[in-house]
Amino acid sequence: MPRFALLIEYDGTPFAGWQAQADQPSVQGAIEAALARLDPGFAQGARIAAAGRTDAGVHATGQVAHADLARDWDPFRLSEALNWHLKPAPVAILSAARVGDDFHARFSAHERRYTFRLVARRAPVTHDRGRVWQVQNPLDLDAMRAGAAHLLGLHDFTTFRSTMCQSNSPVKTLDQIRIEEIAIPQGREFRFHLRARSFLHNQVRSIVGTLERVGAGSWPPCRVAQALAARDRAACGPVCPPQGLYLTGVGYDPAPFPG
Repeated sequence: MPRFALLIEYDGTPFAGWQAQADQPSVQGAIEAALARLDPGFAQGARIAAAGRTDAGVHATGQVAHADLARDWDPFRLSEALNWHLKPAPVAILSAARVGDDFHARFSAHERRYTFRLVARRAPVTHDRGRVWQVQNPLDLDAMRAGAAHLLGLHDFTTFRSTMCQSNSPVKTLDQIRIEEIAIPQGREFRFHLRARSFLHNQVRSIVGTLERVGAGSWPPCRVAQALAARDRAACGPVCPPQGLYLTGVGYDPAPFPG
């Protein structure tokens, strides 16, 4: 059966997360329902596999999944057909590519990239409602960058993972955490860009929620290092809400999608 990789974008607002669930809408369920209109295997219950299982309310601009199909589709026609059948769900197949049988959306990935969008201003957000986390207090970019520096590299991230995390080990290597500040009308938007081979459950949201406390002046930057060293979930700052989080990319070698 030919295997196809799918590059996927979605608004996570109406979904209970990526993973298919019997009684709630999911991104996986929406895509599999569209595939069921095109492929007999999916009409009989075949499943797709994804690079990461995003939580309820989390968005994606670069999720990757793979599917084994009965027919050897032209990739462009496959993406067009899926997008037709996905309507009106806020899910889009940005690209499809024929890949080898040894490609696996999850296990072949060598890095994952997330962006978290945080808006600091008094007036409510309008156009980005449901797509950013808003706080009303101003934030100190330099302080947040100083706090974030303590998290780079190989660490035991027990403090920054959910108690429901199913990962075998809390030890992860955070390869990058970059914070940019963007001027918006009467406020500032802060974008946190994180890159690692893999992440723990709620790791990004735990880190951003902690760094927001640093930016607000409630924590000194050195307290981030203390929290990390504690290896205790109780030492973490607040876990920020999901709507500001985006899965922006997954790295493979070679990359399955053209340019």
